[in-house]
Amino acid sequence: MPPSLQVGPYTVIALADGAGPFFSPRSEAFPDATAEQWAAADQLDPGALDTDGRWRLQFRAFAIRSDRGVTLVDAGIGPADGPAASWAPVPGELPASLAAAGVEPSEVDTVVLTHLHTDHVGWAVVGGEQARPFFPNAEYLLQQAELDAIEEINPQLRSAVIDPLHKTDQLRLLDGDTSLRSGERAFATPGHTPGHQSVLVASGRELVAVTGDLLVHAVQLLHPELSYAHEMDPERARASREQLLHGRAAGTLHLATPHLTEPFITR
Repeated sequence: MPPSLQVGPYTVIALADGAGPFFSPRSEAFPDATAEQWAAADQLDPGALDTDGRWRLQFRAFAIRSDRGVTLVDAGIGPADGPAASWAPVPGELPASLAAAGVEPSEVDTVVLTHLHTDHVGWAVVGGEQARPFFPNAEYLLQQAELDAIEEINPQLRSAVIDPLHKTDQLRLLDGDTSLRSGERAFATPGHTPGHQSVLVASGRELVAVTGDLLVHAVQLLHPELSYAHEMDPERARASREQLLHGRAAGTLHLATPHLTEPFITR
């Protein structure tokens, strides 16, 4: 069984899809980080540094399961011919991780795409020329602002992901914060991309934030003011991070992150 976190009636399941080194040095990815900040980050997440000194990151999605249904947050790096194949460690393992969690693709009724980077949409649509949604009964949720920016983010994803979802009438566009079902909601966290969104699961005084790329390394968890080179709007990304990490009501906040070594971190 993959790692999971129980919050009230919700089980948040971490679904591994792969792991490997980033394509550029971390000093380029976070040019403003100091030696002291790196040391603290390495102490918090030692697995993010491989034996060659490279940034090693995980690629994972998350399932949220309750008696109301199954929500999947993001769709990983995808198969060998997926859109992330030029840089990510494909083929991904998401189908096997879902099976290990006892989740059939047909059970997933909601897929939240946090943003349109290729390592987050890889299993959304499969089949190459015979393109089909991998989750046949799911409504795929994307922020309208993200689709509006697709030519700047990755124009190839229009034909690879968006058009097939339109064809099967499975794409739903959101405008900001949106309730998904009782206790689950998508909330806008722009900056990494214009329409980046995260997912919040709430039960009593416990919250789980499935972050997407709101933060991608422990150095941003410790120092949310640090910019990441691949953020399209660093100031908005910083504001979104700080709002999540410092602006929530009192209670326990669990972070479910795609790229840190451990899938769950409790603040």
